[in-house]
Amino acid sequence: MNKELQVYANIKGIGSASGLLLKGNLLYVIGDNSAYLYEYNIISKTLNKIELLKGIKVLENIPKAKKRDFEVLCNYKNTLYVLGSGSTPNRNLMITYYLDSKKVVKQDLSSLYAKVKSSCKIDDDNLNIEGAVFNGVNWFLFNRGNGNAKKNGVIKIYGSDLTKATKIEFTSIVLLKTDQKLVSFTDAVLYKNQIYFIAAAEDTTSTYHDGEILGSYIGSLNAETLSLNFIKQISANQKFEGISFFKENTSNLEFLLCEDRDTEILETVIYKLVI
Repeated sequence: MNKELQVYANIKGIGSASGLLLKGNLLYVIGDNSAYLYEYNIISKTLNKIELLKGIKVLENIPKAKKRDFEVLCNYKNTLYVLGSGSTPNRNLMITYYLDSKKVVKQDLSSLYAKVKSSCKIDDDNLNIEGAVFNGVNWFLFNRGNGNAKKNGVIKIYGSDLTKATKIEFTSIVLLKTDQKLVSFTDAVLYKNQIYFIAAAEDTTSTYHDGEILGSYIGSLNAETLSLNFIKQISANQKFEGISFFKENTSNLEFLLCEDRDTEILETVIYKLVI
């Protein structure tokens, strides 16, 4: 394993982790095939499950065709946002979770995703939102370019309300190619004036079907211009799908990462990455 990458926590009870966020001593994790938001206390090592979807029989390991595909977990101040990938019609849900009141609010993003596809020239087979950044003013959605059109890039949504978006811009971002396969976004987080992202290469041209993992990468974009600052490989055989800022030291930055191992085992490993 890369010497900059270390195991930080092993959490039983979470499967297919696709996004994470550290707030104080609480680590919030989502899974793309789960109806829960997981709240893990890094001090007491206890796990709390917050039910996001009511009235369904299966809450974990939801079958692929029925899952909401929650790929995005981001926050602004004391509010968490969980977004579906938009890769199929039943993956257009956004959940807002208010940390102070513990209130859960559901919103349908079908209209937004339709506008995104129209204005950004992304067809049904190529929309796959894997990460998001919200700065309190505008949204930045990270489309993973693992479809046949290779539409890897950042969708800027002007305004704070995703359901009322009228101005949308797409910036295509070419990261790397490895073995002729495109390296494409899997998550992103804002820290100071930089957007730090993780990305992966996979042997597939489908936003729905997984392929052989060809490596994971970390890099950063300028938060104003979206120009690429750097990208480097962090693993040759793992697929990291979630990133959260951890802490800054005098000479480096530390992030937490989660890995989607595409299994039904309810156990996930959280990694610490030092750059």
